[in-house]
Amino acid sequence: MTNSVSADHGLAPAGIAYHPLLEWWPVITGLAVLYLPTYFDLANGLWSTSDQAQGPLILMVVIYLVWRDRVALRLRDDSKPRHLIGSIVFGLGLLLYALGRSQDILMFEIGSQILVFAGLLLFARGFAALRAMWFPLFFLFFMVPLPGFFIDAVTLPMKIAVSYVADNVLFWLGYPIARTGVILQIGQYQLMVADACAGMHTLISLEALGLLYLNLVKHDSVMRNSVLAVLVVPISFTANVIRVMGLILITYYFGDAAGQGFVHRFAGLLLFVVALSLIMAADSLLQQSTRLRLSKRRAAGETR
Repeated sequence: MTNSVSADHGLAPAGIAYHPLLEWWPVITGLAVLYLPTYFDLANGLWSTSDQAQGPLILMVVIYLVWRDRVALRLRDDSKPRHLIGSIVFGLGLLLYALGRSQDILMFEIGSQILVFAGLLLFARGFAALRAMWFPLFFLFFMVPLPGFFIDAVTLPMKIAVSYVADNVLFWLGYPIARTGVILQIGQYQLMVADACAGMHTLISLEALGLLYLNLVKHDSVMRNSVLAVLVVPISFTANVIRVMGLILITYYFGDAAGQGFVHRFAGLLLFVVALSLIMAADSLLQQSTRLRLSKRRAAGETR
């Protein structure tokens, strides 16, 4: 008797169903030994703060995306592993991990995952697998904490801008509101726009949400995807303004306790609902615009 090899993936004998865990379990075990201590430290440290609470969600999304595209992990007849460049990228990732772990530099330690995973893909499957898994690897960037000086430099102007727009809109609507920097005075209540309400971390989370939406809907039009990706930034800003205005009005009508209690935490969840709704609305408008252009072109072509 002879064992035949399936042409579909080139690994499993005939009659044995291919499962990626059967081949990749040594790699998964090694990655778990490497990064489980990192995730444990994050769960008990950075991820427990409001600024980086999106970390576990990003990780779960990456795991889902890898599982969704797991067919790219199969060894096919046309697979061309790149052992040399894969080893170099993998080695650089390990060096970055060692430096980050030993010196407690989370940006290096977490960011090393991208190079380590990319190196393994190149070594085992080549550029085809790397192209297939580019989005999960790219999405890992949203887990990497940015330097504090950069966050501080960007957050203050964003908070001032959100405060300015919220102040002017509510004043235009007739509310007794005034602003000094990021401090808003409405009636007898004084509120300060915090980092969590209009900071860089919020923008990063909303940008991740927008790009995930684009990846899931998978539009064929490059122009449409590009426009939506750019629109995520003003949409995130608008959602932040709506959130801040909502908290201001809740405080004005129901008191400071209502504005700072459960409603304040619920507003954080509502922020993502508003942002996703705006992204979907913008996507629908772009779709209608595309259809209108195509219909005009067809009508012009029929008249010739």
